[in-house]
Amino acid sequence: MTDTPGREPEGHEPEQRLPVARPGADAAPVERFTAAPSIRAAAGLTPERSAQVVRQSANARWVGFLAVVVVVLFVAIYWFYELGAPLGLSQPRLGAEGAEIAAQQVTAVERGYNVYEANCARCHGEQGEGGIGPVLNRQDKLFAHLNEAYLHNILLVGGRYACGNPASIMPAWSEESNPPGPLNYRQIEELIAFLRAPNTDTYIVRDHELLDPKLDPVTGEVMTFRGWVDPSYTPEPEATPYPACWADEFASPGETAGPSSPPADTVVEISADSSTAFEQTEVTVSADEPFQVHFKNDEAGVPHNVEIRDSAGTSLMRGDIINGVAEITYDVPALSAGSYPFLCSVHPNMTGTITAE
Repeated sequence: MTDTPGREPEGHEPEQRLPVARPGADAAPVERFTAAPSIRAAAGLTPERSAQVVRQSANARWVGFLAVVVVVLFVAIYWFYELGAPLGLSQPRLGAEGAEIAAQQVTAVERGYNVYEANCARCHGEQGEGGIGPVLNRQDKLFAHLNEAYLHNILLVGGRYACGNPASIMPAWSEESNPPGPLNYRQIEELIAFLRAPNTDTYIVRDHELLDPKLDPVTGEVMTFRGWVDPSYTPEPEATPYPACWADEFASPGETAGPSSPPADTVVEISADSSTAFEQTEVTVSADEPFQVHFKNDEAGVPHNVEIRDSAGTSLMRGDIINGVAEITYDVPALSAGSYPFLCSVHPNMTGTITAE
């Protein structure tokens, strides 16, 4: 013992303090992890290295197994994401995408209606019945002649594409024309969507800026319209192709009409009397020839019009509504032989029949 802290007495062995080196230990036997000594010698592997290789191989197998599990789970989850989970637990993404595409198509048709009303109805009629320009709503034309490619070309080039007439009053509408027209590419696509819309669907007339539904000023109901294309239409076996030049359909057999030749219209008289009824309930016209309806509204202060439909209820011509006392002339496209009901859009109880023969 010594009074000096930290010093050992003389002649006394210094006390051993921790940490101290651990005594060496023999390596664990690894023969069970390794190949025969002759193979190890040829490969230059020590027993320790051989054991390490085995352990690394085991780890790699676990990593591979976990990767396979992750891939299988991803495929299963993506499968149900695309096609929907069983028992209706989720909606399939593919179905939702199809519904979105259909909704966008409806929007394009409704926007195209406004483009048509603003730019095309003056010449081709509100219902495509024709006037200054040719009829557009005839099924034989819509079946093949007025296809998307043709409409793209004529909107790009103008009327000279149809009849080769450089003086055609049909202008070029696309902004890609030279000189450029007033419609951009989106309006062109929407206009074509409207012209090719099926008559099996009902669309809403919307404000061209806000896209809010328009209300009929008389009835207060949302205004709607149908497309023109009949998906079930097929031409007669003996039907001839529709003429490339619209003016040729008004030509006599063996002749070719110039692009300015007008149709030979037949005018029929229809009037509404003071009892909210049509005076003429039976009207006869020539089949397969366009005609006009001279409509007189003799009921003072009451709105009336004439709307012609087919047997399925599809509107073929919907005339402007006028307040009496007034009169107006409607252009009506050619009707195939048969009977067609007509009515007042404001007062559906006012009815009659047009017979084309």
